[in-house]
Amino acid sequence: MRCRMWAPPAAFALAVVMLPAAARSAESPPAAAATYEMEVLGVQGDPQSGTTMLLLRTKQGKRELSMFIGPVEANAIAIPLQGLRPPRPLTHDLLIEVIHRLKATIKRVVITQMRENTYYASLVLEAQGQELVLDSRPSDAIALALREDVPILAAEPAFVRSPRPEPPTEERKP
Repeated sequence: MRCRMWAPPAAFALAVVMLPAAARSAESPPAAAATYEMEVLGVQGDPQSGTTMLLLRTKQGKRELSMFIGPVEANAIAIPLQGLRPPRPLTHDLLIEVIHRLKATIKRVVITQMRENTYYASLVLEAQGQELVLDSRPSDAIALALREDVPILAAEPAFVRSPRPEPPTEERKP
């Protein structure tokens, strides 16, 4: 018995790019929100949790973002950071090829906000003279940006940490 897999991300992205602009919506920072150009410092294991972290810093070096990502996402980011070129295209390489064949280009990535301990990002494309803003996981958008050497930006709301609930305190009886 064969199991059919979900459509690959590249095919999904192709369908999204071809939708009319009115049919798509993505979170993007308000026009007045300050943005900061970021540099990727790298990916590393977090000794406390054992998960992989992506580390970013503003190019001015004053502010940092760190986010937990999976090992596959970490690998997708580490490959261009190390200047490696796999012999066959990986998913992000394939998506870039699809974007180029559709006569579009990746203009920038914007990490838009953090909400409920989850970062959100937008992938900004240019196609036929128009900007297309697509909702994206930050790790995927950053993997694409590194391959295309386009700016990675973070909006001010991305630097706001979600409040962590305080552990409940026990009432002490006298």
